[in-house]
Amino acid sequence: MKRILIVDDDPDIRESLPGGLSALGAEIVTAKDGEEALARVASAPPDIVLTDVRMPGLDGLELLRLLRDRVPEVDVILMTAYDDMPTVVAGMREGARDFLVKPLDLHDLRRVVAEVFEDRRTRERARQAAEDEATGYRLNELVGHDPRMIGVYKLVGQLAANRANVLIRGETGTGKEVIARAIHFNSPDASEPFIPVNCTAFAPTLLESELFGHVRGAFTGAVSDHRGRFALAGKGTIFLDEVGDTSTQFQSKLLRVLEDHEFYPVGGEKPERTEARVIAATHRDLEAMIPRGGFREDLYYRLRVVEITVPPLRERMGDTPILAEHLVKRAAESLHREPTVLSREAAGALLSHTWPGNVRELENCLTRAVVVSTGDVIRPEHLAIGPVPTESPARLAPLDEVEKEHVARVLAATGGHKTRTAEILEISRPRLARIIERYGLE
Repeated sequence: MKRILIVDDDPDIRESLPGGLSALGAEIVTAKDGEEALARVASAPPDIVLTDVRMPGLDGLELLRLLRDRVPEVDVILMTAYDDMPTVVAGMREGARDFLVKPLDLHDLRRVVAEVFEDRRTRERARQAAEDEATGYRLNELVGHDPRMIGVYKLVGQLAANRANVLIRGETGTGKEVIARAIHFNSPDASEPFIPVNCTAFAPTLLESELFGHVRGAFTGAVSDHRGRFALAGKGTIFLDEVGDTSTQFQSKLLRVLEDHEFYPVGGEKPERTEARVIAATHRDLEAMIPRGGFREDLYYRLRVVEITVPPLRERMGDTPILAEHLVKRAAESLHREPTVLSREAAGALLSHTWPGNVRELENCLTRAVVVSTGDVIRPEHLAIGPVPTESPARLAPLDEVEKEHVARVLAATGGHKTRTAEILEISRPRLARIIERYGLE
């Protein structure tokens, strides 16, 4: 039997509200002040406490704090005639489920109470599901049931036992770095550093300095020696994200590292040894880039000792519910929120979206939902889901093709003026030069 406790020093409220809530099929009891409310809660804990804020003796905010300590599973809704922001903020900060201003609108009150009861049912279903022993195959942050992902997990387990170079393929946002971390942190060298490097974040010379280090005076601003990531990695892992966006000059130097396990700091004359393992990732079609000179074929085969292909989320939508549950739990923990669950309607809304941004988009959507939800259940209105593409994903052009055509169009419009082209594209001249070289647009 659902149970509601109404706490208010106004006898008219205690007499009128039970009739307004009777249609919800709940047992309703009342208390004239905070002390009486605590006594009733101790004898028979309710599901919902609907309490006034301004009361003599123990007021509503103090009652809320005590209920949070003694019976945290109870949902508290505050009522007050004092529509002041400090009271609202204080109540929500203390953990109130919702906040209603007097005179109460019975329609709004019934709606809020009904939502709380539905959320409580959702939490109970989630608790029962968590007790089910049939959980998905997991390794660190890898979650899902899709057969292709199970194949990925098996490869991760095999690769964790050796130090072969790995190339991870997949669209942006599919979780390539998560897979690289799983390989490293399940290996015998898990205590060694895992160093991620986004290759697109650095100009070519700066990327070399970041990875290989430099000696004093190697270039303007190099006022002292600098140790690079390979020197700091020990026997750990260097994760090169978006390796397909690097220059051919850098690729030549990376090839030497993979072949000889040594490198030269920028401006240095003495090679340094490295025992670091390299895991690379890209969303680009490296095979198509090789004939155009955009990517070295010998480096491609050195990196691709073992290849892992991560399917986009739209091709494994059956994994969306278990992924969403995992991401919501992680977001709640990182934001220091109470455990949060998805309502059935919110889960349905997630399944109706194609997620062009893949798991990263799903994670951002659910993190925002955890932030904006006032309770511990996420409903559809908490989700900010982007528009669904009107065209089938299978018919959309590959990113490489779109980028090539767009840059070529802007170059033609500027008559080949590279500075003006870079300004229109809002990118740096070095990045434009890499794009031109990659696609042969000279």
